[in-house]
Amino acid sequence: MNADTIDRPEPAAETEWTRFMDDALQRTAAGTPLEVRGTLTRLAGLVLEAAGIRAPVGSQCKVAMAGQAPVLVEVVGFSNDRAYLMPAGDVHGLVSGASVTPAAPYVPVPRLGDPPRDAGDARVGVLRLPLGDGLLGRIVDAQGIPMDHGGPITDVVAEPLDRQPINAMDRSPVREPLDTGVRAINGMLTVGRGQRIGLFAGSGVGKSVLLGMMARYTRADVVVVGLIGERGREVKEFVEDILGEDGRARSVVVAAPADAPPLLRLQGAAYATAVAEHFRDNGQHVLLLMDSLTRYAMAQREIALAIGEPPATKGYPPSCFAKLPQLVERSGNGLNGVGSITAFYTVLSEGDDQQDPIADAARAILDGHIVLSRALAEAGHFPAIDIEQSASRVMHNVVSPEHFEVARRFRAINSRYQKGRDLIQIGAYAMGADPALDEAIRLNDGMTAFLQQGMFDAAPLDDSLRAMTRVISKAAGAR
Repeated sequence: MNADTIDRPEPAAETEWTRFMDDALQRTAAGTPLEVRGTLTRLAGLVLEAAGIRAPVGSQCKVAMAGQAPVLVEVVGFSNDRAYLMPAGDVHGLVSGASVTPAAPYVPVPRLGDPPRDAGDARVGVLRLPLGDGLLGRIVDAQGIPMDHGGPITDVVAEPLDRQPINAMDRSPVREPLDTGVRAINGMLTVGRGQRIGLFAGSGVGKSVLLGMMARYTRADVVVVGLIGERGREVKEFVEDILGEDGRARSVVVAAPADAPPLLRLQGAAYATAVAEHFRDNGQHVLLLMDSLTRYAMAQREIALAIGEPPATKGYPPSCFAKLPQLVERSGNGLNGVGSITAFYTVLSEGDDQQDPIADAARAILDGHIVLSRALAEAGHFPAIDIEQSASRVMHNVVSPEHFEVARRFRAINSRYQKGRDLIQIGAYAMGADPALDEAIRLNDGMTAFLQQGMFDAAPLDDSLRAMTRVISKAAGAR
């Protein structure tokens, strides 16, 4: 078709139309790079090997065969002229000799009126996923594909997942308390806006329920939930039963269930963090809930062992312990105090072992830890937070001296009761033998009631402090 025969728009839209066409011509003039094609030579376990293709680590490729859909893979390593590829889909049916080519990234369809994009946005092999306000209220997988049958995602831009870390001197310190709506946390383990904290527990003690309470009641502009490596059944239950319609409206859920390949589990955690970073960079306060950090480390272990990295501690190679801080340090306060990401990472303690290598490493890099006790859960105490083993490392910076003193006094009395609990239960303790233990026995019922809370009951920060003060004031009044 001759350009002279194209119907030109009205003069009022001439400038916008010209800009749109100039952008299209610029992208066309940039040319299409020569396609680099390799050949699949080996498939062993989880890893594929390809020869004849040179692609940087982290880039995306497609393995294609006639008669079946291409398989998306990522370059995770190389040896001489061989590239190690990790699949993001089912490799059933692949044979030696299949072609391997760099993959085109996700790019939103250009629309009239959109600002021009850099031609570099269309580089092949670079992983870019949708970020933007269009993700609010949606459930997507690790590749940004909707899982909620809500149609295509609009009002998003394609951005890379890898970002430069923020200079530590450009971050504002954690100085402002964050209301989580959970009484035990607000009163005893006060969280600061921009803090990174871990939920440590074995399986089945209420981690997901506690996350759902915080997703509903925490005072945040946006909630980003990353369900990484957990049971697929929990995805729909978390969205419908725990998050609810009100919580979902301001939330983004990224799901990479346990049956997803290890590459997608890693990518899901990075994608959820990138979504949170996008909203933080726009000046919003974000709550990031990731369940779980342990499954993320396990996915990295699967990949590292598959490409030949030697195991170090309980089967975990060194790269697992290097990946954890790289992910966790991306959250926190934004540049010069603009926006924040307050992050909660669940850590699965295998066999309730708090010295599990991943739990031990996570405790060292996080700003606090909340330990959930199986004994409390079995006794019907929910949330099953073990106050003695839990700590918030920034609490002294975000609460008043009066609040801190009441919490310290509460912790001391509770600890005194726990140490004398065995004697009390077998009837070996006589009242009056220890005034401090007498006080702990007298206050125990009120303290236990304070630490318990229904999953659909909200407890604001100010109310939590007043309730905790009332419990402790009974001790002072009895003297």
